[in-house]
Amino acid sequence: MFSLVALNFNRDTAVNAYRLDDTTSLKTNGYDWWWHNFVAVSRVDKSLRPFFIEYYIINPGLTPDSVTLGCDGKNRPSYAMMKVGTWGKDAVQLHNFYPPAQFKASHENMEVSIGSNFANDTQLKGSVHVSEADSARPEFFSDAGSISWDLTANKILSFDTGYATRKPFRSTNLLEMSWFVRGMKTEYSGTVTFNNQIYDVFPDRSYGYQDKNWGTEYTNPWIWLSCNKFVSRNTRQQLNLTSLDVGGGRVRIGGISVGTQILLAFYYEGVLHEFSFTNPLLLSSVTPIITQTDTHVTWKIEAKNINSKVELDFSAEKSLGLKINYESPDGNIKHKNLHNFGYAKGTLKFYTKSNFSYILVDTLDGDMGGAEYGEY
Repeated sequence: MFSLVALNFNRDTAVNAYRLDDTTSLKTNGYDWWWHNFVAVSRVDKSLRPFFIEYYIINPGLTPDSVTLGCDGKNRPSYAMMKVGTWGKDAVQLHNFYPPAQFKASHENMEVSIGSNFANDTQLKGSVHVSEADSARPEFFSDAGSISWDLTANKILSFDTGYATRKPFRSTNLLEMSWFVRGMKTEYSGTVTFNNQIYDVFPDRSYGYQDKNWGTEYTNPWIWLSCNKFVSRNTRQQLNLTSLDVGGGRVRIGGISVGTQILLAFYYEGVLHEFSFTNPLLLSSVTPIITQTDTHVTWKIEAKNINSKVELDFSAEKSLGLKINYESPDGNIKHKNLHNFGYAKGTLKFYTKSNFSYILVDTLDGDMGGAEYGEY
């Protein structure tokens, strides 16, 4: 199983490294981040709670020695940021800002520090605190609260999103937003403290994920769905090497839109099934229907390739999510309704193709998924 995983992974580990030095222009008109999400267990009542941790940098070449906030388009931002949070009835996103000079990152692999916060492929440690007074300042676009973490990570499954992550293409800076998934399934362990309450993170129950994005603008629409907690209806057992990741939006290459494109990766017990326009040999098609009501966002997606088919029907409750905030390199927060979730759940039907017809292999029930949708 693991040999199949390795064959499908981009061995250029530098893809998960710092990307804003790829071209001179990205330093003054670009962003880069490393995103992590996982599930932790409360020491108080043993309930499950999802968290996210993001190490972020934007326009570091503009004001390297000071923090410049975008202030909704008044300035071009320049800062490093720790963006952390949790979902649920008391969901929060917390932001601490640092001068770009306090950001350090490797060009060879994932190794990043922002102030005293640190992360690499196997360790994450740090803390964020936002006071009530600071959360009242709109330029911080943050809630109030405290989160600290001390974690180890074991990246089990990965997804190579295609030619756009290759070194020759990266150096052209043609793609508006790039995506790479080093930890499509990641086992985290350690502790998280949220507002003085301690949560334990166990590898087999962390249902974790790590990816990175970089570019000059955020995609619109913005579509993402990930799940690492699946139970097979065939066996009634949890599938530990089964993982889903969906991402995409309106792709722009060299400033020219090529329409809405969705990538879908699905591991069924360690074997990758890929549905991607970046690999034309697969003859893939991905059809998303994403709808929302006052209370929910729903992702209905059908993906086909030359060998298999996946049908998704997932939803997330808005009251358990948050509207996540990002400043674009020009300083504007353009996605003002970017719904972000850690409790997405639904069903996945997996088919293989035989004699020109699809045969149902398994129906899976998924839970504790990460998800995102927004459009302006």
